[in-house]
Amino acid sequence: VQLQASGGGLVQPGGSLRLSCAAPGSTSNSYDMGWYRQAPGNKRELVAGISSSGSTLYDDSVKGRFTISRDSAKDTVYPQMNSLKPEDTAVYYCNTVNVLMYYWGKGTLVTVSS
Repeated sequence: VQLQASGGGLVQPGGSLRLSCAAPGSTSNSYDMGWYRQAPGNKRELVAGISSSGSTLYDDSVKGRFTISRDSAKDTVYPQMNSLKPEDTAVYYCNTVNVLMYYWGKGTLVTVSS
């Protein structure tokens, strides 16, 4: 299954965006899910993760600004991204954490610029 993130766009610095990603089977399989991003010229990096039990982890670069959540009934994972900075500009993807269980989708582009 290839996951497709959605909800990206152009936002001004200080603005907010909420992305979403439907991950079929993520709840029934108790997958730990994560949001990744890849900025131009950089490697893809994990920025937020949520376990099947709801525990969360964040990269220091987004801690206090991003909140990851999941809707088990919809098998969907969300990051609420607040206080966005130009350095948050990247293509955002979702997938499982540690062991990849889905194919990477195209991701969704978030551009933070005035």
